[in-house]
Amino acid sequence: MTAVTTLIAVAVLVAVTTAVVAGLRLERPWLQPWAILRAVVQLGLLSVILLGVVSSPVWVGVFLVAMVVAASWTVFTRLGVARSTLPFLVLVVAVASAVPVVIVFSLGAVDLSPRYVLAVGGIVVGNVMTVSTLFGRLLAAQLVAERDQIEGWLALGATPRQASATVTRTAASSAIIPSTDQTRTTGIVTLPGAFVGAVFGGASPLAAAEFQLVVLASILAAGSVALALLTWRFGAPVRLPTEAAPLA
Repeated sequence: MTAVTTLIAVAVLVAVTTAVVAGLRLERPWLQPWAILRAVVQLGLLSVILLGVVSSPVWVGVFLVAMVVAASWTVFTRLGVARSTLPFLVLVVAVASAVPVVIVFSLGAVDLSPRYVLAVGGIVVGNVMTVSTLFGRLLAAQLVAERDQIEGWLALGATPRQASATVTRTAASSAIIPSTDQTRTTGIVTLPGAFVGAVFGGASPLAAAEFQLVVLASILAAGSVALALLTWRFGAPVRLPTEAAPLA
């Protein structure tokens, strides 16, 4: 595979995506092609940057901090919450990502080297971002849809957290489904990236499977920690959101 054939394949796939999305009249049909264009630029820059990063613990740390900030900002913009919430979202992404990473490397499940820290940390941060975004959007929609039911519980004397418990639990359960399905269908429906990358990098299939298993367990642990923190923060709304102002 050459750079030219790669770009041609990507261009054709982008054209297919654009045509289908436009045909379905989805909201913001330019978003998917723009995402691919950003991925091309960002992966190109990443390839250059990583040449000098993977062997330096300091630069790996800097890169992971940048990942946490970027992931937190993405969650923040997707949820449309108040700016005062941004520091908390940074804390959620950082803490939820750090918990499994610290466990994995402190127990020696993966060699403590800059490249492995970057690999595991980057995958976990990305999944925390996805879970957090899904939870926030689902919770906002549920709180709006079930407004009458929640107000009924409040009228009966329930606390905001008690009145919103059902919709919060539903949103959290749905938000972690993609990570759960990814884990339970590994090797049957999907060949996960960490496994394939390790094999292509020269690792034995058994070693690659061990690494992938650690990654999948880390993803689920990080997602559950993120949901616990987000539930604590948004699961007891003082005022119910509207479609114009999703979460407070």
